[in-house]
Amino acid sequence: MSDRRIVAVQIDREPRSVVDVVARCALGLPTVIEVPPHLDDGTPFPTTYWLTCPLASRRIGRLEAAGGVKKAERRIDEDTDYRAAHLEAMDRYRRHRDSLLNTESPEHLPSGGVGGSRRGVKCLHAHYADHAAGNHNPIGMSTAADVEPLDCRIPCVTETGAGAIRNPDWAEPQ
Repeated sequence: MSDRRIVAVQIDREPRSVVDVVARCALGLPTVIEVPPHLDDGTPFPTTYWLTCPLASRRIGRLEAAGGVKKAERRIDEDTDYRAAHLEAMDRYRRHRDSLLNTESPEHLPSGGVGGSRRGVKCLHAHYADHAAGNHNPIGMSTAADVEPLDCRIPCVTETGAGAIRNPDWAEPQ
């Protein structure tokens, strides 16, 4: 089963760029992909690391719904060391994404740091994906403490004669 097909099932649509897996779960399935700064159709895309794992996405969605973004922003405002680490992660992310730009890129360029944010926290999913891709990201690390372990016992995607599908036997581990 190809990574591209697995990712398509995980995110419920065809990927709009090359699928470059940078992190996998314990079962060997993609967890995070690296997305180029321009999608296949030339659209600028500021999110370099895209979370594909349905379990992590579900758990992070709950955190966001419970005010997780505001909580992270409060910590940035109140903790100078955390703020400095966050700003460093944002700058590193932007520099890495910009280093991937084709010198003949279209006039419209992606901007911002993690998830395209120019300041603050736009999306815990993007920060977690950056962390899971092996980068130092304090918000991603804090998010990981709340959502891991990603301890699926069976894969979220399975293969049938018709191709890859969401595994009907998969359920969130308790």
